[in-house]
Amino acid sequence: MIYNSFNFILLYPLIFLLYYVIPAKYPKARNFFLLAVSYLLYINWKPAYALILLGVTLITYLTAIWIEKAKNATPIKVMGITLAILPLLFFKYFNFINENIRDLMALVGLDIPMVGLNLAIPIGISFFTFQSVGYVLDVNGKRVEAEHDFLTYALFLSFFPSILMGPINKASLVIPQLKSIRPYFDQAKAVEGLKMIMWGMFMKVVVADRVALYVNTVVPNYMNYSGATCLLACFLYNIQIYADFAGYSLMALGVGKTLGFELTENFKRPCFAYSVSNFWGRWHISLSTWLKEHVYFTLGGSRCSKPKIYRNLILTFMVSGIWHGANWTFITWGLLHGICLAVERATNENKLHYGTLGKTIKIFITFNLITLTRVFFQSPTLTDAFKMLGKMCDFTQPFTIYNHGFTATAFIIFGVTILMVKDYFDEFFPEKMHLFNNKRRVVRWSAYVVTMTTIMLAGVFGADQFIYANF
Repeated sequence: MIYNSFNFILLYPLIFLLYYVIPAKYPKARNFFLLAVSYLLYINWKPAYALILLGVTLITYLTAIWIEKAKNATPIKVMGITLAILPLLFFKYFNFINENIRDLMALVGLDIPMVGLNLAIPIGISFFTFQSVGYVLDVNGKRVEAEHDFLTYALFLSFFPSILMGPINKASLVIPQLKSIRPYFDQAKAVEGLKMIMWGMFMKVVVADRVALYVNTVVPNYMNYSGATCLLACFLYNIQIYADFAGYSLMALGVGKTLGFELTENFKRPCFAYSVSNFWGRWHISLSTWLKEHVYFTLGGSRCSKPKIYRNLILTFMVSGIWHGANWTFITWGLLHGICLAVERATNENKLHYGTLGKTIKIFITFNLITLTRVFFQSPTLTDAFKMLGKMCDFTQPFTIYNHGFTATAFIIFGVTILMVKDYFDEFFPEKMHLFNNKRRVVRWSAYVVTMTTIMLAGVFGADQFIYANF
């Protein structure tokens, strides 16, 4: 269910009411209802692909139980994980592998025609595959026990607030909540959830989708614009992807809270990160944690020689790049982040402190560094990425900025400013700005009304997709 759609506005209150009609003393009945809703919403997108979700669920459910009973679990683990990731490899990477094999053949003079696929990628497949594989690895590492109730496990993997675009929840966090007898209605938690939904909606429709109108005009036709315009579009894309993805994650967490669940926090004001390492502790936290636990530590982590530590960092973030998409642009993006982390590790930069001014400078440098790597993230090919970077660095061009129109520009400046001011206060003065949680009712409700009015007047509701739905 797309949260910035009228379907959500119409359907979610009904789901909420029907859920709480079921008595709290019957948690399995509530779970069955949520499972049915989750699958029905998934089927609404493309019915046949629900079978892939069900297949991955069955494979990893049985694999975990088998691992728990086996004396030698390694072959079972390898087989189960391989079967679980096959759909992801097939749908997301088949054409990429095909094209690269064809290009390699062409280098030696062979022109072999290869059949490509023209199939839509099952939505959320990267998220539920990583979540299921993480569960199997946690069971194998004895960090959690295998879940024997299939209903509970199936809901853990398909829970509708987070299946499409995360967060990648850990079994140790969510499964105990699914198995417990939950309160009939937790008003404080539900109110907090509604606030999260409201602010997430602001981030999405007022900030991300407004900025997207500019970015989507410039980036596909970057050769027709000045280097200054391309640079501005690059900076705005960094804001767009943050507001888009963090907005979705916040709404997902908010929906979970209204139903009585705590999901994994996914963002902590990444625009104020003071190093690339610190950035990855704030951006897509559930994926960063997954990669650290299941890739970086598996490679040896920091328990090896310095050259191997640097290798582990680079390989881990190349996996992150591959996870994001089947394109050399994503792999290059991951490689650049891995190199930055290796350099920070080699220079001990992440542990050095330079006072308030020094930290401000580090935040500025980190933000700009992350922004420039986004060129590879948003470009369709490496050639386009390098050409766009070349345009940004071409100081022989006249300094002109594409005029998006007064009203559109004003909306962008307004939305981005409000977002950055709120993040600034939340980061450095969290006790100073509690509009949504102010003790005075008039202040709280004024903040609610102003935010909702802004969403209705300045929001863009035509964009029915989130960026990370593509991953």
